[in-house]
Amino acid sequence: MGHIFDPDRLGEIAQDAVGLSFEEMCQAVIEGASGAYPGHIETRQEWIFNLASGATGMMNVLHASITEYLIIFGSSIGTEAFSGRYPMEIHDWVLKGTMYTYTEDRPGTAVVTKAGEHAFLKRATVKGFRIEPATWMLEYGRGFIPGGLHTTVADLLLRAVDLPILAQTVRVYSRITLRELLLGKV
Repeated sequence: MGHIFDPDRLGEIAQDAVGLSFEEMCQAVIEGASGAYPGHIETRQEWIFNLASGATGMMNVLHASITEYLIIFGSSIGTEAFSGRYPMEIHDWVLKGTMYTYTEDRPGTAVVTKAGEHAFLKRATVKGFRIEPATWMLEYGRGFIPGGLHTTVADLLLRAVDLPILAQTVRVYSRITLRELLLGKV
């Protein structure tokens, strides 16, 4: 079993969470995703610092496998960074707040993505991005997921030098991925 998630369906789930308080937003996403994809969503919340390509935020992993991931990501104080270049495509639905991006082919153009809107990062492309304080997104990655973990590992080892966060990230990703492999999902 390869890809199970439909970006259009994830967009609908995200829409149902827009405008809710942080706690209600997270619960709406988890309930919507677990209802749409039973047995493939981690329903308990375990928030982890996410450091990747210079950004610092928090993530709650809802799904992890070799070919897909689904997280709630954001920051109560905002962050700014380079997206990273990945062997996968990444979809972001802004649930709360605003995200600003720009690309190397259009450096003078800012793209503003507000709550309820969708942003897309094509495979092997990059963006600069900034999220305002209290911005939260439903993020879905599709492709070879282990090939994109280098940005997190590098930031945790070289920038933050925080082995406990690295261990927690590896533990959560591995636990959920192993569960998916046992279900026959790569």
